[in-house]
Amino acid sequence: MNNFPGNTSLLEELDKKLMVLLRDGRTLIGYLRSIDQFANLVLHQTIERIYVDNKYGDIPRGIFLIRGENMVLCGEIDTKKETPDLVKVAVEEILELQQNQIEEKQNKDKIRLKALHERGLSSHVESIADDF
Repeated sequence: MNNFPGNTSLLEELDKKLMVLLRDGRTLIGYLRSIDQFANLVLHQTIERIYVDNKYGDIPRGIFLIRGENMVLCGEIDTKKETPDLVKVAVEEILELQQNQIEEKQNKDKIRLKALHERGLSSHVESIADDF
């Protein structure tokens, strides 16, 4: 096993199935086909996997180019192991569950911001929103 510094160690992962977590929170799973000096990746047969509670759904994305600066985490997937305690659901169902989860979070954030405002405090998020 070679211990190369930085993204050079990803060369050993060529043609293997990887899971990549992006800065925007998306999870992609696909076969690594190419990498360059900036850690830009090309994934083949890529799926976007969405998790909500103990359920997940897969959206086929095909060939996917990922800029290295957008990658948070990258690792090989053991294809022999199953996803424990997770239930696969249809794409439509997982998208609906995800939307409900986003709306719940937005409602909680509104309540929190209102409570802060009533106490005379302002939130960093609130000041950013005022700029737009």
